[in-house]
Amino acid sequence: MGRLVYLFACSLLLLAAVSTTSAARIVEHTFNVRNSTINRLCNRHVITAVNGSLPGPIIQAREGDTLIIHVLNKSPYNLTIHWHGIFQMLSGWADGPDMVTQCPIRPGTKYTYRFKIIRQEGTLWWHAHISKLRATVYGALIILPRDGNSYPFPKPYREVPILLGEWWNANVVDIDNQAIALGAGPNVSDAYTINGLPGDLYPCSRNQMYKLKVKQGKTYLLHRRKFNLINPQMRNTIAVPFGGWAVIRFVANNPGVWFMHCHIEAHLPMGMATAFVVENGPTPETTLPPPPADLPEC
Repeated sequence: MGRLVYLFACSLLLLAAVSTTSAARIVEHTFNVRNSTINRLCNRHVITAVNGSLPGPIIQAREGDTLIIHVLNKSPYNLTIHWHGIFQMLSGWADGPDMVTQCPIRPGTKYTYRFKIIRQEGTLWWHAHISKLRATVYGALIILPRDGNSYPFPKPYREVPILLGEWWNANVVDIDNQAIALGAGPNVSDAYTINGLPGDLYPCSRNQMYKLKVKQGKTYLLHRRKFNLINPQMRNTIAVPFGGWAVIRFVANNPGVWFMHCHIEAHLPMGMATAFVVENGPTPETTLPPPPADLPEC
């Protein structure tokens, strides 16, 4: 995304030992979102973060599990959480785009996201979906296969999520507001990060470097030799060059209101955003349930 807070939840696809059960589980987490103070690039900075960490907690589930995430907004900003890449089958109320599927979680209030992982596996990510808060409010979302299902690649030794991000010395909300006021893209970041750490290319960061430790003799999967051209991975974000174009094809099989927008936040007020509505089908299985009772009010 160029100058944008471009955070990729990349996985090296190295298998970790996890406890398993034969049936689908309920995976429950609590997100305490508040301002925290951290040291970066020779200075102390106040950032908005989840549970006081950057990146936020890793969510790990299996296909078929139900996720319940309690979000307590103790920050001074309005907030929503978007589960990037989750299909949200019949659970569009939990998708997270503010003023599209929900009103923001206001400071001092809370909201519980509930959704089921249906027909998908892989490494995704979650992030704030208001202003530029996603620069510090984000984390990995790892979906493992159902118990008994094999991986579509040789079983590796470990799994290590890698999240690439950007760091600004200034308040990220102020940066976004300035870009909107000027009608330009946001300022270039002061550092690129790996799992929230800038590394020794930047000032005062020699001890803030992410290190991936491996064991001699173990096999680690970094990439495959062959490309999958039969059923390639579906994309939830595409890059369109200046003067270029792209064709998007999808099946409208999930009722609800879905947000389609440019991922440079400052471009949204300029009109580079829209929503498309998928109407209910003729059966209960194709009908969006009513909103949850605790959906935030505007």
